[in-house]
Amino acid sequence: MTAGKLEAALALHRFGFGPVAGSIAAIADDPRGALLADLERPGAGRVAAAHLPNSAQAARALFEFRAERGAKEKLAQRAKKAAEAEGMGSAAANAPNPDGEAQAPVPQAAQTQQNPPPELPVQLVQNEGKVRIEAAVAAEIGFVERLVWFWSNHFCVSTDKILSMAGAYEREAIRPHVLGRFVDMLTAVETHPAMLFYLDNGLSIGPNSIAGINRDKSLNENLAREILELHTLGVRTGYSQDDVTRFANVLTGWTWIAFNEPSHGGEFAFVKRMHEPGEQTVVGKAYPDTGMNQGRAVLADLAQQPATAAHIAYKFARHFVADQPPPPLVDKLTKSFTDSDGNLKELAKTLIAAEESWTLERTKLKRPAEWIVSALRLSGAQWAIGRVLGSHGLLGEPLWRPPGPNGFADDESAWIDGLSQRVDIADDFASRAAERLDPVALVEAGLGPLASADTRNTVARAQTRGQALVLLLMAPEFLRR
Repeated sequence: MTAGKLEAALALHRFGFGPVAGSIAAIADDPRGALLADLERPGAGRVAAAHLPNSAQAARALFEFRAERGAKEKLAQRAKKAAEAEGMGSAAANAPNPDGEAQAPVPQAAQTQQNPPPELPVQLVQNEGKVRIEAAVAAEIGFVERLVWFWSNHFCVSTDKILSMAGAYEREAIRPHVLGRFVDMLTAVETHPAMLFYLDNGLSIGPNSIAGINRDKSLNENLAREILELHTLGVRTGYSQDDVTRFANVLTGWTWIAFNEPSHGGEFAFVKRMHEPGEQTVVGKAYPDTGMNQGRAVLADLAQQPATAAHIAYKFARHFVADQPPPPLVDKLTKSFTDSDGNLKELAKTLIAAEESWTLERTKLKRPAEWIVSALRLSGAQWAIGRVLGSHGLLGEPLWRPPGPNGFADDESAWIDGLSQRVDIADDFASRAAERLDPVALVEAGLGPLASADTRNTVARAQTRGQALVLLLMAPEFLRR
């Protein structure tokens, strides 16, 4: 059973978000089988979100919110100017009343309401973030949720550019395909208005299209470049700048309905008059002009390129196993991707079946968001989404706000300098949760046979429960997977 518990603890940390109370023992008889069973759960990868708006609805709501706010600001400015013009300055406003006493100030909304709800932009992110964090914290195993997080970072968008859609995009373009075929996820991602907006494809107009001729507009190559460089083939894999330009021509016309359109604003649209006419050759293959289907055909072929298989396999192995993943593991994943025609469930199964995935050397440093969820799962503590998302930001991984289209970094060098900030987060967490917890018992529940004698002794000898909990959360065995 000891060997089973060791592999169970390893499985939960490396492929999930860490254990909850009793989960190491629960899967100790067959840890690998438990991971594989997580892939077969009905509805795996989906979340209950009927109460949330879809991306187009959120975009229209945010447009209306900003329009209304702008109108209120203009009215306030007009009122101020009118008051000044009539001589109603501050002296008149503060004049004493007939009894010689200053008039009492009129209460403002902010003074009478103790906890006003956040404005719509904050609500959109917090509501989506709450569903995401709940799914990770409540997951029995967590493997499928980790897959969602991996693919969402691979095909990332940013709230800095498209705040209204970032959370809904993950639900709509990533989750439905996380155990499906890569080409289907790729197509869903690249036709989603969030990605088109994030990478400026609405600004891309074929120079020889009707719109291009009439408006003297031209290409924007951002989407085409990132699809080739980040989403499929990877850098330095044989495509040229000419391929980027021709692919950008293919993708012209892929855009969205303006957000101010009340019924369908924010939905995908293919606008033929923006599309560059004619045949295009991309990565050595000619594609006739079939409108939107020209782009779909290019995506389908990119999904089957050997370079794409190798690129995805390397990132997959690096994310789950090691910053420098074992070459035999990368080879197995590459073969699985190729042989299964990009079946992502088969890719995940190959990861679990490979012995190289089960090295006892745990060198991967958990990214901040993973570490936060691990702490919430282990402690069972109550949490508020505002505080959790604030912790994400303080640790340098704000939710759906990567520094660029390549997503958040997935290697230790990007996160190691932030460990001191994790101490501060752990200390704040412990100050609110430690009194009802037994840190010594949590060592067994959260690490089990992974815990070294030094870690056990350090936690046991701590002067307070709070200090002990901080030491556990900052133990090397808890920080790494």
